[in-house]
Amino acid sequence: MQGTIDPNVRIGKVRLKIRDLDRSIAYYRDILGFRLLSRAEGEAALGHAGADEVLLELEERPDAAAVDRRSAAGLYHFAVLLPDRRSLGLVLRNMAEAGIHIGQGDHWVSEALYITDPDGNGIEIYRDRPRSEWTYDESGHVRMGTDPVDAEGLLALAEGQPWEGLPDGTVIGHVHFHVADLEASRQFYCGLLGFDLIVDGWQSMGALFISAGGYHHHIGLNIWAGRGAKHPPEHAVGLKFGTILFPDAATREAAADRLREGGVDVRAAEGELEVIDPSGITLRLSIG
Repeated sequence: MQGTIDPNVRIGKVRLKIRDLDRSIAYYRDILGFRLLSRAEGEAALGHAGADEVLLELEERPDAAAVDRRSAAGLYHFAVLLPDRRSLGLVLRNMAEAGIHIGQGDHWVSEALYITDPDGNGIEIYRDRPRSEWTYDESGHVRMGTDPVDAEGLLALAEGQPWEGLPDGTVIGHVHFHVADLEASRQFYCGLLGFDLIVDGWQSMGALFISAGGYHHHIGLNIWAGRGAKHPPEHAVGLKFGTILFPDAATREAAADRLREGGVDVRAAEGELEVIDPSGITLRLSIG
């Protein structure tokens, strides 16, 4: 069956398994600008200035096994969406002053910076161009590519401006996964959950980009870790779960019903619904 997801669906918090909580809190707070919202035994919740919405949860696993990012199904990166270009310039300046390695790409619809945390979890930090500036192909799909980012222009916007961490309006814009099989993933995410296929790069780059409401992508899916890539063991570092946020209970239940009808186990988990995709990636279906 082919579902249709509500156009207001978006991506919510991610929970990561990391080895050293103090180290990870310091990294996300001091280098990227997250605000520590709460801390308990072995875990922490982080957000941004001006709001209490949790964007990132950290779960300490001191003995967790390391995972080569290009060797297993799971998280490729989670993406932090900033509200404007100036904010991206400020983050770039702060990361550069910290001396960390920064990748980059102008994807036509957005400008993005790429880093990894101390446990190798991939992170994208980006800002979107206005939708009025996006272009589309003959099939109505968003055109995306990769050009160099105008780093000098970003830093010029930040010049003389104080660093105050991630600003109000920051959200998790998308998540990008290594998967074992693109067709099985397409059937799960588009056929059952109901996301729209925005960029079909199956043949050209081994990746699909899908979204709700015409966004350039809420979820990226790739086979860059190899077809049939295995999900790492539970005791490894990496993604514990990602979250799909539905605008209300009715739209979430409609998606859950489609999953159940498709033979997917939908279970309760800490007041939310939880499913596992064909590659072993855990997703929470939440309301927000």
